[in-house]
Amino acid sequence: MKPFQYTRRAFNAGAVAVAAIAATGGSAALAEQKVVKIGIILPFTGADAEDATLIKNGAMIAFDEANAAGGIAGYKIEPVIYDDGTATAGQYDPAQAATSTKKLVADPLVVANIGPEMSGSGKAMSPILSQADMATITPSSTNPDITDPKMAAQFRPKGKAVYFRTVTTDAFQGPNMANYFKAKLKVKTVYILDDSGAYGVGLANAFEKRAKEIGLEVLGHDQLDPKEADYTTALTKIKALHPDALYYGGVAQAGVKLAKQAAETIPNIIKAGGDGVAGGSFLKGGGFPAVEGWYGTNAGPHLTESPEAAGFVKTFQEKYKAVPDDYSITAYDAAKVILAAVETVAKSGKEMNRSNIRDAIQASKVQTLQGTVSFDENGDILDRTVSVFQYRHDDKYPADDITHQLKYLEPAPQS
Repeated sequence: MKPFQYTRRAFNAGAVAVAAIAATGGSAALAEQKVVKIGIILPFTGADAEDATLIKNGAMIAFDEANAAGGIAGYKIEPVIYDDGTATAGQYDPAQAATSTKKLVADPLVVANIGPEMSGSGKAMSPILSQADMATITPSSTNPDITDPKMAAQFRPKGKAVYFRTVTTDAFQGPNMANYFKAKLKVKTVYILDDSGAYGVGLANAFEKRAKEIGLEVLGHDQLDPKEADYTTALTKIKALHPDALYYGGVAQAGVKLAKQAAETIPNIIKAGGDGVAGGSFLKGGGFPAVEGWYGTNAGPHLTESPEAAGFVKTFQEKYKAVPDDYSITAYDAAKVILAAVETVAKSGKEMNRSNIRDAIQASKVQTLQGTVSFDENGDILDRTVSVFQYRHDDKYPADDITHQLKYLEPAPQS
């Protein structure tokens, strides 16, 4: 699946058509319209392709709306879409993310990017973006290291923040779910697993640290190889320890297999994870009854059922014949922030370049579907909300309908 190739061919075909119109005197204004390119880098190949497509489509709605209104301050918005997933990895691939980012920054018309979906890709991309002084806004990547000022030399060597987020980080997502375990689920003992990726390890470690601080007994913490097929050894060990709960830090490639096998080995304990399990890839891959009862979180407010997002949800369903998730909306909001930055730079009379767009994003106070989006000096969104969900099968709706099968419960208690 390589949607970016189709998209780029479509744009090239469009450019040829515009040139032909101009040559015949049909529409000089259209031919002369200035262009701003905005990248999208997401894993369209592998286990997370379902969620990546929902994210991409959320951003595309914002771009389509802008172009339908005549562009932004005279600029047509042209997405440039790359895949950071590979068949070899079976999911996102940091090496491919680096390659895609280098291709993106090689095009001088690209002024900003949306993505990545996964933090492992983000760690590979951020230093390249920093050297190019190009901002990215991630709608779903939550590992705190990338924006941690203590790690600036590694992830933003030129100094300025380039990695912005429309979601909070695992410094809140993991600990807040530990709070939920204790306060709401009355968990006393927990076993922790992660999938060995940057996101999964960071999330699981943050959860573990907070769990210990608030008196939960951590019976063990193991890593899963996402390419392995059988997790019986780990699950048998967990079963013998009789924990109240299992917490998994990771994404769908390992998570789907874990859910199916845990349903057989440890069916009656509480099972939970982060936003890596609260999405369409986990639901469709695991299916009911395997995912029944699992808790998951989003690193932001629940949006798809809010009145403010009703118009977006309707448009998304009509355009893509699919149900959006919350990260479709944080992607839409990320695009709106970049579009606002394009307008700010255009109206200021400054050159339309990456540095000026980055500065405008840093200073953003943009009204979006999730409220006002603004960032701290490191690029992290100021809102720290973490939302808790649970899979509960509702046979009135399709089994893969993420909105109706993953029930929103409440915000997690903040640390």
